[in-house]
Amino acid sequence: MNLYPRELQATLHRLASQFPVIAITGPRQSGKTTLAKQTLPDKPYVSLEDPTELAFAQSDPRGFLQRYPQGAIFDEAQHWPDLFSYLQGLVDQDRVPGRFVLTGSQQFGLMAGVTQSLAGRVGLTRLLPLTLSELQRPMNTQRATDLHGHLWRGGYPALWQASQNTMTANDWFASYIASYVERDVRQLIQVQNLSTFQRFVRLCAARTGTLLNLVALAADAGISHTTARQWLSVLESSELVFLLQPYHRNFGKRLVKTPKLYFTDTGLAAWLVGIRDPQLLGIHPMRGPLFETWVVGEFRKFRLNRGLPDDLYFWRDNNGLEADLVFETEQGLQCVEIKSSQTITPDLVRAGQRASRFVTEPTPVPWLIHGAPESYTREGVRCISWQQFAQPLNPS
Repeated sequence: MNLYPRELQATLHRLASQFPVIAITGPRQSGKTTLAKQTLPDKPYVSLEDPTELAFAQSDPRGFLQRYPQGAIFDEAQHWPDLFSYLQGLVDQDRVPGRFVLTGSQQFGLMAGVTQSLAGRVGLTRLLPLTLSELQRPMNTQRATDLHGHLWRGGYPALWQASQNTMTANDWFASYIASYVERDVRQLIQVQNLSTFQRFVRLCAARTGTLLNLVALAADAGISHTTARQWLSVLESSELVFLLQPYHRNFGKRLVKTPKLYFTDTGLAAWLVGIRDPQLLGIHPMRGPLFETWVVGEFRKFRLNRGLPDDLYFWRDNNGLEADLVFETEQGLQCVEIKSSQTITPDLVRAGQRASRFVTEPTPVPWLIHGAPESYTREGVRCISWQQFAQPLNPS
């Protein structure tokens, strides 16, 4: 039974009617395999993490693929790099839409094969952990009333099963990090000391929602700047983190040009910084950064689930004028201020007003996304409750 219909499914159906190959990337345990099976239930399923299947594919690739004349779902396709070349030949002979589905948890491996062999033949998608709107359909509305609990648990589907409690959630995060380091990191890079890499991951989690300072990050982790850059690329490839770039137009200002670092999932970030109980989040100094991380992540999921590029940015100049999130709309540049406060004060409203003051052209009403339950417009600022993301995320 699928408790959480995924918003990406409509995009997959659309792409499957156009392209012979569909690729689904995303972090481990985000639900890629389940979604692929549910979207195309008649397709045979093959896991290339299965040693027997992988050995067969590598020793007799043509015989392996002959078993699937009508196509198949190949899970963790990056484990067999030659697959992409063989698929190119098959789909060039018969370009039936939606014939093959590829999934992968490592963007480097999967995307390298796609760009080299399947360009123009593949519809690309990314599946991130659950959105709030997905969690609220059809039977979980009551879970959206606790902001701190939601931030602490995050969006991985396994953590929203009825049997999950605080203890089992902590166990799940511990296992996730351990298996991620062993399965993905060892395959992508040669890490001599895995404990140093895990410390690096924790330091990144403590910096979620802040400007990326690779020099300071490397120094705190006890590694070189080059190694820090390489390890950060691994985290990006695995979809554990993403970088939000500064907006590219300068409006005559001196801009901060450094990207901001965000974790893809707030639950994993909270666990990595040592928050083991959701009740602690209300008084923890990471509450604000985690809330901002979640809001930016919801906007990103909203766009990716609809097959749109995640063209999201932030703005900050050297005088301290900033907007936590900006993106282009038909009405102009939409500016967003993000505050975790559960009380809307005049200071918060003024922060929302300042969010768009750097723009020299007409703009839509700025948004203030906050932790309170109510939504309304006040003094030229649209104050939007965090719960409105579940309607779905479309505050305009």
